Amino acid sequence: MAKINLELSDYKFGTLAIHAGQTPDPTTGAIMTPVYQTSTYAQSSPGVFKGEYDYARSANPTRTALEANLAALEKGSYGICFSSGCASLDGTLHLLSAGDHVVLSDDVYGGTYRLFDKVYKQLGISYTMVDMTDPGKFDAAFTNKTKLVWLETPTNPMLKVIDIKKAAEIAHAHKTLLAVDNTFATPYLQNPLTLGADIVSHSSTKYIGGHSDLIGGVLVVKDKDLAQQLHYYQNAVGAVPSPWDCFLLLRSTKTLHLRMEAHCNNAEKIASFLENHNQVEKVIYPGLKSHPSHEISKKQMSRFGGMISVVVKGGLDKAKKVLERVKLFSCAESLGGVESLIEHPAIMTHATIPKEQREILGIADGFIRLSVGVEDVNDLLADLDQALLG
Repeated sequence: MAKINLELSDYKFGTLAIHAGQTPDPTTGAIMTPVYQTSTYAQSSPGVFKGEYDYARSANPTRTALEANLAALEKGSYGICFSSGCASLDGTLHLLSAGDHVVLSDDVYGGTYRLFDKVYKQLGISYTMVDMTDPGKFDAAFTNKTKLVWLETPTNPMLKVIDIKKAAEIAHAHKTLLAVDNTFATPYLQNPLTLGADIVSHSSTKYIGGHSDLIGGVLVVKDKDLAQQLHYYQNAVGAVPSPWDCFLLLRSTKTLHLRMEAHCNNAEKIASFLENHNQVEKVIYPGLKSHPSHEISKKQMSRFGGMISVVVKGGLDKAKKVLERVKLFSCAESLGGVESLIEHPAIMTHATIPKEQREILGIADGFIRLSVGVEDVNDLLADLDQALLG
């Protein structure tokens, strides 16, 4: 668990991305934080060790730098890194006990649903899925056993935008923690802690990593006691990232602001193009005026992200053909890399969500999800056009 230096709050995002948590190596002057590839540390006497470093599951200097870096980017005080986004959620759920209840947004990543429904439910932790864009339904979902609210915004894959400030007010009125999965927005576009959230989670595999070459997760909080609890579970369970993956993530955060501008630029143009395409039935993108929560998006996000959901005309057969015909977009799970990806949620990332739930949300047979990369936008437009018309 790393705490940020409060003096860093004076700097802008791009400066924090490059410098927060990192100083030149005191031994060699190396600009990049070294990869501390070690499992243990020498102790000068039993129980006497340097700083917090006694065993690498508990702490690693490369991970310490990354945790402080991500805490600064999310305007939090403490970062706790994990081996995956699912491990971050798992770390949060360890705050609960059998009999506790969670209010869960009705549109979440399939792996998130799986963890709630197939792992923690059998351990006595119940949940209620609810449309959190409706404050009345959201408020009614609480019980006297509710201890946690977990939401995504924008959601995956319907790209619903939930008012974080309002969600925090409702959660705290019920004396309940609010955790926000900020993976789609990234800390560059949205900072839930400043809007009242207690915990921010990321699958750092996605935009924070940005190069489709690692798996990781992180939680960021402001409260010291909460941070200590989460660090305890991080150490006890041991789902920690490797030093090399931490090094790669530190490499990646240095360009996060640059990449996100490129993702947003491309996605905005592609969403407008698709909205007017004769082979497209519906486009869901927070940056479009047609999005039902466009005004909330403008209020809590600086831009609208790189994810687009589309319903193509022709149903499943047409959707499959589009995914088979693209040349620059790769048909693959995951998102947030510099390369453009395309997938079919009902078959791929959200297959664990019951069909009835998918249909309620609107994940139809012709529903596809785009992760727009940073390639030349005209090449991407041409690729989608030929795939849709083929």
